[in-house]
Amino acid sequence: MLVEFAMQHAWLVPLLPALAFVVIVFLTRPWQLLSAIVAVGSMATACFFATLAAIGIFTNHEYIEKPLVYATRWFSLGLPGMPDLRIDVGVQLDPVSAMMLFMVSFIATFIFLYSVGYMKGDPGYSVFFSYLSLFGASMLLLVLSSNLLQMFVAWELVGLCSYLLIGFYTHKISAREAAKKAFVTCRVADFGLLLGLLSLQIVFGTLNLTELAGKIEHFEQYTTFGMLTLIAVLVFIGPIGKSGQFPLHVWLPDAMEGPTPVSALIHAATMVVAGVYLVGRTMFLFHEVPSAMQLVAVTGGFTALFAATVAITQREIKKILAYSTVSQLGYMMLALGVGSLSASMFHLWTHAFFKALMFLGAGSVLTALHHKADVWEMGGLVKKMPITAWTFVIGGLAIAGIPPFAGFWSKDEILVSALSTGHYVLFAMAAFTAFLTAFYMWRMIFLAFFGEENPANHPKESHWTMTVPLLVLAVGACFVGLLGTPWHNVWGEWIRFGHAHEGAPNYGAMLLSIVLAGAGILLAYTLYLKDAKKKRARKMAEWFGPVYRMLYNKYYIDELYLWFNHALVDGTAKLFYLFDIYVVDGIVNSIGAFARLSGDGLRVFQSGRLQNYVLVFFLGVLAVAVLMAFSGSSTAAGLVLGGVK
Repeated sequence: MLVEFAMQHAWLVPLLPALAFVVIVFLTRPWQLLSAIVAVGSMATACFFATLAAIGIFTNHEYIEKPLVYATRWFSLGLPGMPDLRIDVGVQLDPVSAMMLFMVSFIATFIFLYSVGYMKGDPGYSVFFSYLSLFGASMLLLVLSSNLLQMFVAWELVGLCSYLLIGFYTHKISAREAAKKAFVTCRVADFGLLLGLLSLQIVFGTLNLTELAGKIEHFEQYTTFGMLTLIAVLVFIGPIGKSGQFPLHVWLPDAMEGPTPVSALIHAATMVVAGVYLVGRTMFLFHEVPSAMQLVAVTGGFTALFAATVAITQREIKKILAYSTVSQLGYMMLALGVGSLSASMFHLWTHAFFKALMFLGAGSVLTALHHKADVWEMGGLVKKMPITAWTFVIGGLAIAGIPPFAGFWSKDEILVSALSTGHYVLFAMAAFTAFLTAFYMWRMIFLAFFGEENPANHPKESHWTMTVPLLVLAVGACFVGLLGTPWHNVWGEWIRFGHAHEGAPNYGAMLLSIVLAGAGILLAYTLYLKDAKKKRARKMAEWFGPVYRMLYNKYYIDELYLWFNHALVDGTAKLFYLFDIYVVDGIVNSIGAFARLSGDGLRVFQSGRLQNYVLVFFLGVLAVAVLMAFSGSSTAAGLVLGGVK
């Protein structure tokens, strides 16, 4: 009964945190603890309903092929000569959306709980929880949307909330600039997405997901292959920005300027995975356009390797995790591009647990060290912060791909998908990325937790509101990957596009994955822990000086964008300004000056006094008469005088 109620009223899941946002803003803002209770309670209740709804979906095989959809008319518009425009607002529940609904609400609940301790003493405590609630509501609405317009509204709300939360510390210039950078970068990408959605509506007459899937399967009846390719590329531009894919990844590392719970929420369970989810939701479109699928795969593979090479040189703990997120999102896009929705969503699922765990662990470290972020200035934290340290280690094992932790199963599934579809170059890129991932993650762990203690640091373990979420997420990082083992792939049976994967386990790929992960950890151990003074690491940085500086400066892409903005955008604006001042304004001002001078001249003859006009008229007639008289033309004079008479 309760499960059925949750499935039929799944709209309550995003509604509850949305109501929490309203309550905090208008009622409980003066009382910080009460605001926190409202936010955490609403998200926990939403998680309860989401869990029940997911149970209902995953216990009924009928929802694999036919999703549960219920909607109501949002608005309709009759256009002369065109089909009526009808937009519904509704809910679509199937295995993919049910998984996302549970995952987002579950992880958000523990991030909210973590924030209770992390944000203690902050003057904007209640406002922060109101923003978090709106953020959670927006992402949950996006997940449940039954049509692309409703999803786009939630998509933009997620972008707004990220702007508010990244720039939450308004007294910091860097936070304000990072918020603007995130907002503008994503708006550039969203313009392409909007064009794609408008094109879908114009060509196919609907934005409903189930209707679009049926029509695009027979797209020849509606449009050409070239037009469909253009639509697919336009739609993909939005996820490039939202999910931090190259070259629009630049906003995501700067998002670290917000409070750490924001980083965990953005990078693990909400904003950045929205792009991956959108591509997965519209796989029926990309599946019909092989070139668009190839674009998705190449973009993902390149982004994964590119971000991993940057991460190996970074020093700030959250920056390392941020570039790790960019790299892992590239893995997810790669899996989608080679046609495996199952592998992509599986890695999204496992990544949410271990990456949220690691970001919250980083926040625990930053709190204990008074926001000292450089991992080279940490060391020995395992002795003073055992819960934070060992849960962080579990996250490191999971993301490195060590069995039986969650990341091993999902990353291996992506490698097998690339290999089995003949994408050997992308497979090689993904495999090398796996090695780099293990290396830079364990470089960070060895430096921060197991290296020589820094006597200047006096850390202590965090409050229970921060450590309990770490323990829960650590359990998830250990076991959530067991849903997709090659021997009993429950995940692949439920979450897929097309037929379920029934291939035998690829032991070669599994062995290669383990060897690469082990090699990366061993190299990090040799350079950063076995060598106590880090002489080898420093020598390597010196040997590869130009390369090291290029990686440390993130390939100078931010500087390139800055140059582009100053030289081209500002330069073009200046040219238009000069054209406006000297050409447009010159022409307009010249016409105005001519009219003014002409008016000044004519004003002499237009005084408005009747006696002046009579005098002028009389003098004119007299002058003509005198002229005629002296010229000897009596006939003309008579005519003139006769006319006067």
